[in-house]
This record gives sequence, C-alpha cells and structure tokens, in this order.
Amino acid sequence: MCGILFSLQSGAVRDDWLADLFRQLQAANTARGPDAQDTVRILVRKCSLTFFASELRLRGDAYIAQPHRDTSGNILCWNGEIFGGIDVASEENDGAKLFSLLQKQETAEGIRDCLGSIEGPYAVVYYQHSARRLFFARDPLGRRSLLIHRPMAENPYFLLCSVSIGSHSGYTLEELSTHCIYVLDIARLRFVDSVEASFEECLQEVPRYDPKAPSKYARLDRINVMIPEDPPKVEDLARIPEHLTSAVDELLSHLDLSVRLRVQNVPRVATSVGQARVAVLFSGGIDSTMLAFLAHRHVDPSEPIDLLNVAFENPRKICVKVEGNIGGLPKREKKLRERIDYSTVNVTYGVPDRLTGLLELEELRRLCPGRVWNFVEINVPFEESQEARPIVEALMFPSRTVMDLSLAVALYFAARGIGQVRSMPDSKPVAYVSPARVLLNGLGSDELLGGYGRFRTCFKVGGWQAIIGELQLELDRIPMRNLGRDDRVISSRGKETRHPFLSLSVVSFLAQLPVHLKTDPRLESGLGEKMLLRLAARKVGLVEASSRKKRAMQFGSHSARMSPGEGEKKGGLLIRWWTAPCTLNLK
Repeated sequence: MCGILFSLQSGAVRDDWLADLFRQLQAANTARGPDAQDTVRILVRKCSLTFFASELRLRGDAYIAQPHRDTSGNILCWNGEIFGGIDVASEENDGAKLFSLLQKQETAEGIRDCLGSIEGPYAVVYYQHSARRLFFARDPLGRRSLLIHRPMAENPYFLLCSVSIGSHSGYTLEELSTHCIYVLDIARLRFVDSVEASFEECLQEVPRYDPKAPSKYARLDRINVMIPEDPPKVEDLARIPEHLTSAVDELLSHLDLSVRLRVQNVPRVATSVGQARVAVLFSGGIDSTMLAFLAHRHVDPSEPIDLLNVAFENPRKICVKVEGNIGGLPKREKKLRERIDYSTVNVTYGVPDRLTGLLELEELRRLCPGRVWNFVEINVPFEESQEARPIVEALMFPSRTVMDLSLAVALYFAARGIGQVRSMPDSKPVAYVSPARVLLNGLGSDELLGGYGRFRTCFKVGGWQAIIGELQLELDRIPMRNLGRDDRVISSRGKETRHPFLSLSVVSFLAQLPVHLKTDPRLESGLGEKMLLRLAARKVGLVEASSRKKRAMQFGSHSARMSPGEGEKKGGLLIRWWTAPCTLNLK
C-alpha cells in the first residue's frame, strides 16, 4: 500500500499557495505509507512536475524507495499489489518488477497491455520521459483510490492523489474512472488562453481492451446470459445436488487460491514473532467467516489471526430501548417520554454483528482447534465516534452521503484495531491493539452471487432474465461504488484491505457461471441468496455460517442513525453542509 500525490503546474501559478496545499495533501498521503516517503521534481518545458509517494511495505525482502526512477528519466508511482499475470518472487518488490516492464514499452498501447496483464488492485502514475507523456489509471474494478483535479481557471493546475484533506477551495476532486488508461501529452500543454481546453486536448483515453490482442485482465467478463428452463431446487444445505457439485468445488478452489495469494509472504515489519500479520473485518456473516477459515489454511499455524469486530454506542437505539418507538405518538405524550433519564442506562455493545461474530468464533475454534483467534472487540463510545467524524468525512471525500459516512466510520475504527480480547468467553477482557497490516474484506460476494434482497424482487417481476440483468448492473457498478472510499479510509491507518472475492479470476469464474448455479430466489431467505457460497461453506464444515442471513455493516455494527431523531434520514442524503476542510490528526 502506498500514497500517491502528483502535481503539474506552470510558472504562472502562485507557488506559495499551491505549496501549502501540496504540504497538506502530502501529510494525508504519508499516513498511507508510514515506512518510507520521497519526492521527485522535474521540469518539462515550462511545466513543473512533482511526484510524491509513501510506502507501506507489504512485499519483498527490503524497502525500495518510491517514486521509482531510472537513468532515462522515467518515473513510476505505484500503489498496488500484483497477485497474478506477472511472476513476482516472494523476495521481489512488485512495483520494481512492473517498472522494469514499463521501461521496455514505447507505445501507449504497449503500456496499456502491460497493465492489462496484471491481476491485482492498483493505482498508477507513470511518466515516460522519451515521449513526455504521463500515464495514470486504476485497475478495472477500482480497488485502489486515485482522485483527479483537472485544471480550471480558478485553480489552473493538475492534481492526482490517493486521498485528499476533504472539501477545499483549492481543488475539485472526483474519482478517476476505471474505464480506460489516461495519457497526458505534456509536451503539447499550453498554459495560456484556456488552460482547461488545452488540458482536455492533450488528454487521451486509451481503451483498456483491444479485441485484436486481448489482455487477460484488461476488463471484466460479462454475466452469462443463459436462461435456465426449470432448474431443480436445492432442498437444504446438508447435501450438494449433483448439478452443483462441480461449481461448488471450483468456487472453493478459486477462492482458496485468492485468499492464499493475499495472505502469504506478508513481511514481518511492524510485528514480532507470534503476533498477527493478517486480520479479517469480521461480522460473523458467511463472507467474513469463509475468508477467516480459508486464511487459516495458509497463515503460519503458530501465528494468530485477528478478527476485527466493531460495535458502536448508539443513543438512538438506547432511546428506543428505554422509551419505545415514540415517533408516532402525540406530541404531549412524546414530550413526557423524552423526559425519561436514560443517561444511567448501562451501555452494552451487544450489537447484531457482535452476537453473530461470537457465534462464528466458536465455530472457527471447533473447526480449527490449533489456531489462536484473537476476537478483537472494538467498542466505540458515541462521543468518540462524533469526534472522529470530521476526520472520516475528510478521508472519504469526495464520497459524502449519509450512507457513506455510516459505512466509513465503521471501517475507520475497525482498521484502527484498538479494542480488547478475551482468552475465553467469560474471561476478563484485556486491552489489545491489532498489529496486522493486511485486512481481508468480504466485499463483492453479494454483487457476484446475488446476495441482495432486491434480486428476489427482480425475480418476481421478470424471472431469471431480470436476475441476469441485475447481476450485470451490480458488476458494472462495482468500480463506481465504494472501493475507492473504503481504500481511503482504511489506508489512513497504515493498513491495506484485500478483497479475495474481487480477484479478477474469481470474478471471471462467477460471471461465466449460469445464474441458477449461483443464486435461487425461489428458495427461502438464508438459503436461496448466495446459494453456491452457502453450499461451499457447508462443505468445509461452516454449518452455522452457511445459513446466516445478510445484514448490512452499518446496521450490524449500529454505526448508522446514531442520534435520536435520525430514524428517517435517508442514506443517499448529502452531508456536504456539514463538511469542512480538515487537518488529518489521526489518533
């Protein structure tokens, strides 16, 4: 994991003003890579280019400083992990390996094809000195953040950054699209007349995919459109039907490999022998439990695995518990109820995700008796969550809806990893801070396997054809949704999130499967959605997890709708009126 910051300006820009903004952005991006940082400045014609990169060492035997440079003047800022497509030995640095391949490419298409051969999350900024061109891109799924500010009259400079400092008059940021590789011809840039027009004229969008010479990881596969006539129903999870046996085995094989590639060879940088290097964002749901179980197969058996389980003190929930739901009561009775003193109520953190997490902890202990599972109870008092809110809003920017905030605040505290552990269920808790730098995240299974309730609604309206269409929409939306936001929030703690379900190999396998092998909305809740994954979980022994119903993180952790009176607040509402520039004082 790394932080990337790039700026391009002409001599006409006020250096002191931009330098101050750059320093603030540099501090925010340094938090992503606390192990090493460096800056490279060059002049190209009348343009000043500044490359900054910070490094969180998660690959190789030693640090290799970024930005990468060579004697020809090429420069690479790399924030990513190569898990396939290019052979990278355990002692090698994948950024250095990629840089050596990019140096050999002379054309934009060659660089495009080089990036298309990579399986793994990335954001990249590459300067090709011979052609005076700047290439920048994110992976096809958008698993790493990269924000862009295009030059405009009031802010006539170009910025790229992994994370910002929140809303600020010095830029207009947006997530960089994943649909192409961007190429900026710096040699042709003019900073007179209309800087916006010149920039757009010099910016080329190179399509990721060339049908004449397709690269394996250049784009996402389309959903299989085969419509089943009358597929047999799964009666229960205890027995795998013959027509699903092969699909279950293949899913386990693909997912097991994806997890192995994401947990093996993690350097022992900030940990000592016997400490966890891998953690799971753990709700006790089927996704996170399956990832924890598969990680157990590949993490050193003498090493613990941390299960990060977050719970929030939620005054609105406390109000409802003490007073009942008073929303529909007459005003007079409502006022009488509001006088009840609930400040003396004993705050517990028995949120839904805590309860299911503890149940699945016991199932994992039964199946993996030799493993130490650190179930990290991350309890967040209301006051602490509100103090962190400006920081979280700045980190997640330009995402800024109520739902963004409720999800981001849960990830922020989970990634921080400060909590308590118990050696036994009834033992006294001991303070604990997770040292793990790699966090496994189950995101992606609902989109790929039909885990959302709306798939059931689609089926009622339009049958299997409607399900296929909805699955395609979900797959198409993944790069535009919350992966960039989650990356910005989690990486601010010097941690890296890895998504085994979103390996392009797993995505390709599931996309090509006929729909009725993945999900069956004809079946009851807890069986039909993500049916294939449920059968796989049952096969490896995760009996309780296999029938667990879906629950959104913000509701399972109680991070949503915290204040009394917020019960009707819609997740899509913007929080822009509350957002202000923030100094990222990470605690």
